[in-house]
Amino acid sequence: MAERVKTFGKGIYVSPDSVVEEGATIYAPAQILKGTHICRGATVMPFCCLSAAYVGENTTVFSSTLTDSQVGKNCTVGPYAYLRAGTKTGDFCRIGDFAEIKNSVLGNGCRAAHLCYIGDAVLGENVNVGCGVVFANFDGKEKKRTYVGDNVFIGCNSNLVAPLKIGSGAYIAAGTTLTRDLEAGDFCIARPRETVKKGGAAGRYKDG
Repeated sequence: MAERVKTFGKGIYVSPDSVVEEGATIYAPAQILKGTHICRGATVMPFCCLSAAYVGENTTVFSSTLTDSQVGKNCTVGPYAYLRAGTKTGDFCRIGDFAEIKNSVLGNGCRAAHLCYIGDAVLGENVNVGCGVVFANFDGKEKKRTYVGDNVFIGCNSNLVAPLKIGSGAYIAAGTTLTRDLEAGDFCIARPRETVKKGGAAGRYKDG
């Protein structure tokens, strides 16, 4: 490690083949393994495990695991995010709590704030991935890919059933299960209408 790397607390392990640039900050406990590269201005908060990872300038990683993955500049990751092999993000991205990303590329400004799975996908710039979104990449036999254009909004609890191509500027409403391609600017909503039976809840819940 460079002499001017800031470390706080005991229990920081940095493997000999890792690089921590001057101006980076690491809080204990943390494991920096297998050729990880932490750039200047980056901050690694407690309870992180980085293995063969690249953390860009001024990016902060909170209590997360990064394996064979790359994070760009001025990003935030975690807490409790899991970036798996083949993941690469652009700059100014937000990867939030309990987000899992595998073998995927996210363009600049993408946001996956919480509770989602992005697998085998390529996302353009400024894509919003809502809470509970799942990129359904496995059909039981093969892994399939999803391609998402720029400025796409993916609403909460949506399922994207690969293979898919989603054009730039498309909007996918919350609760949608998408099984076909969308062109640029398309709006997609796919959910059943509610059925409300007045007073029909009586006796259905033992404490109700």
